Amino acid sequence: MVRMAEAGAARDVTIIGAGIVGICIAARLAEAGIRVKVIDRTGICAETSSGNAAALAFSEILPLAHKGMVAQVPRWLLDPLGPLAIPPAYLPSLAGWLYRFWRAGSAAKFNQAVAAQTAMMDLARGEWMDLMDASGTRTMLREDGCLELYESVAEHEASRPGWLERERAGIEIHHLAGEEIAQYQPGLSPRFVRAVFVPGWSNVADPAEIGRAIWRYAESLGAQWMQDRVVAVTHKGGQQRLRLESGGEHRTPELVIAAGAWSHRLTAMLGDTIPLEAERGYNTTLPGDAFDLRRQISFPGHGFVISPLATGIRVGGAVEFGGLERQPNFARSKAMLRKAADFLPGLKTEGGKEWMGHRPSLPDSLPVIDASNKPGVWYAFGHGHLGLTQAAATARLIRDLILGQKPAIPLAPFSASRF
Repeated sequence: MVRMAEAGAARDVTIIGAGIVGICIAARLAEAGIRVKVIDRTGICAETSSGNAAALAFSEILPLAHKGMVAQVPRWLLDPLGPLAIPPAYLPSLAGWLYRFWRAGSAAKFNQAVAAQTAMMDLARGEWMDLMDASGTRTMLREDGCLELYESVAEHEASRPGWLERERAGIEIHHLAGEEIAQYQPGLSPRFVRAVFVPGWSNVADPAEIGRAIWRYAESLGAQWMQDRVVAVTHKGGQQRLRLESGGEHRTPELVIAAGAWSHRLTAMLGDTIPLEAERGYNTTLPGDAFDLRRQISFPGHGFVISPLATGIRVGGAVEFGGLERQPNFARSKAMLRKAADFLPGLKTEGGKEWMGHRPSLPDSLPVIDASNKPGVWYAFGHGHLGLTQAAATARLIRDLILGQKPAIPLAPFSASRF
């Protein structure tokens, strides 16, 4: 720790974004002796980072554009409340992203993405354990695995290529059938005849609380917080100048943009056009006694999961592309909850709290972790469904870049210019 503090001495870095990625970066930079200031319009892990499924999904190495996913898209789009929705009026805005998404499913790009994600996940697991130990949050970790459920033998068989890819990467999995499934989660509907159990899957007790705890750790090392909205970014005179909604200006020699689904608006002001889309996700968090849920369970054919949290049971997922301004359509939350009640016949669906958030998604399912074209600016966003999972690894990589050290893994797959 002393060596790292000396390495970053007398440097100032501002981070735009207080989601889990920005907070983890703040902690790692503060450990290195860098003076850190975090700016966010709302609060610490108060938006998308508060409403996710609480998963550390280290086994999720497949890009969303893999062959099996692309084949399901037409069927899903026929159901306005199904796993994927695109309002017709938004299709023209999304056309370029969808084309890149389709291209990302090619064999060559698929293999490259899997290799990059595998390296990222291996790094993420170790970095999370280290950061949890440093911040005193290891008690918030739940290592109960995840159960993925299938309604037919055919559906399960169709998933096997993806599971084989994971096994080749050294990920442990167990295929289950019939009565074996109930040993991992009692009370399921008999419609589920096949399952896959992933023992290396972990969850945190509550995603918002672990973010706040890591911030307290960063704050104890000197990190500072400013609540405001950054409306413009310019590079001038060797400094980054941030125009704030409150009317002031904040100047910083070094800047990290980790603003989630809003990041591309800021990078465009610096001359970097990045095809980031807001992938809107929905959930309902039920009281903790709604069901005896042993671990996270996933319904891939329906695009949602059910997660046990310290604060309740969260039923959420689905994908809706509609930009950042469109009002939430909570009929999507209600549709998932109705399905959940069918899949878990004893589930109590009363007293839930609905939520919608914006996942920052790139067509190839890989984040941007890179230096800007402007000196002193770094990018850390676009993690899609894996922001919590990859936050600690991203923090390590950004720290490596800022300190001029060799990155822990090759960063070419995460380049801002790859598109």
